[in-house]
Amino acid sequence: MKFRFWGVRGSIPSPGPRTVRYGGNTTCIEVCSDDGSLIILDAGTGIFALAQHLLTRLPVSANIFITHSHWDHIHGLPFFTPLFIKGSRVRLHGAFDPVTGNGIEHVLGVQLQNSYFPVSEAQMDAIIEYRTLDIGDPVAVGDAVIENVVMNHPVTNLGYRISCNGKSLFFTGDHEPFYNLYPADDARHAPFQQQIAQRGREVDQAMAGVDALIVDCSYTRTEYPAKQGWGHGTFDAALDMAARVGAKALYCTHHEPTRSDDELEAVFAEMMARRAPLPEGLSVYLAYEGLEVHLG
Repeated sequence: MKFRFWGVRGSIPSPGPRTVRYGGNTTCIEVCSDDGSLIILDAGTGIFALAQHLLTRLPVSANIFITHSHWDHIHGLPFFTPLFIKGSRVRLHGAFDPVTGNGIEHVLGVQLQNSYFPVSEAQMDAIIEYRTLDIGDPVAVGDAVIENVVMNHPVTNLGYRISCNGKSLFFTGDHEPFYNLYPADDARHAPFQQQIAQRGREVDQAMAGVDALIVDCSYTRTEYPAKQGWGHGTFDAALDMAARVGAKALYCTHHEPTRSDDELEAVFAEMMARRAPLPEGLSVYLAYEGLEVHLG
């Protein structure tokens, strides 16, 4: 199994000379299982470059797994070229939205409204299928199995574990470390603490022992207090998570869009120096567009 990053920025695309080394596209990760099955994690603007790459091997059969429906994780979807190519098959997977009462088909349906996009789904030539996922239920795609768990974000965000022939990766999508909303003297503090402790155990179990852990690292530890509740993590929290679950490699992604490549490398280097030595057996990397990892 192998995976490749096509978009690593968070919140909004940030192209330009300040982001040329790591890339300015938003989240998209291509995963190829051992039997060649194509799994795509999120459909940020990075999915457009992936689509152009896929045109060399038509027809395309793709399974796209959406972590959640915030714009930076879906706004490249209508530009996924195989949607317009006869003979291609695209299956979109994602969570039920308890706010709207809709399944994953609602995401593309809203994007393709005439107010937002000039081409309707009826004009797309690919076979398009939808699968609204049940929480915790595994899905088989070729020789890979994809499991999900609910992360901590203002909307339902599914973290995905992909396993194939003894190798595994986990992608958080957007995730903020769990914290108690209530002060210690509030009667709601203790029951809420029990709830988030249980959710934390479920997330850790889903990540346990993965070969590659891909995590939202939007902020530094000093930036985070002003951003609490926004649904994003820190470099330090990601490293703590990787050590706790026994991951073999941590890939930091969802880079803050205002951070230049130089600034990104600087805050990463500061964290790595401060946290040295790393836990035995753990490697840590900054994700960049084009980074391809073979898990064997």
